[in-house]
Amino acid sequence: MTASVPRQSSAPDEPGRKPPEDRRHVVRRRVITLLIILLLVGVPAGYLLISAEQSRQSGRDKEKEAAATGLLPGRPSTVQRSIYDVPVPAGSTSTGYYETSNWKVSRLYTQFRTTAAGLEQFLKGVGTGAAGLKAGAVTISASDAAVVGWTFPDDRKWAGTTYVQKDPQPTVNITVDVTNPASPMVYVVSATKP
Repeated sequence: MTASVPRQSSAPDEPGRKPPEDRRHVVRRRVITLLIILLLVGVPAGYLLISAEQSRQSGRDKEKEAAATGLLPGRPSTVQRSIYDVPVPAGSTSTGYYETSNWKVSRLYTQFRTTAAGLEQFLKGVGTGAAGLKAGAVTISASDAAVVGWTFPDDRKWAGTTYVQKDPQPTVNITVDVTNPASPMVYVVSATKP
């Protein structure tokens, strides 16, 4: 009879065998795993919520613009100013705008009060200059003025110009109340074919 040799268990420092994990290490590893999962799920979810709110707000703004029947307070959007070539100067006051569109022509009606330097900046941005303004000229038609309730009474000093460009660029009608040259009020109707 041969005696069986008792099997020795492998020592903890033998290669291939891991020592038991410390409780703090286990907790730390689980917290890090949980944090990674939260970031992987939470960050995209946060972006989705922000995007949804911006989209909802944009829809409300478009609905407000579509329901408008006259000038809306504020500056036209950057896209509108670009499409219609109406570079409203920074710092302008009494700003308002209204956009109409049909299958034939789209129009942006814009008004703002600025300074003499702001008027020059605006006119250069359109593609003309102060020399292009004709004293006494009201270049906005009565029918266009009626759309937004503008009036151009005879007791004010007016100057105006029409800046015509090649299609599809807009035609820009500008009428300026220069009664107070230091603070002119600018009225613009820019029309383009869709």
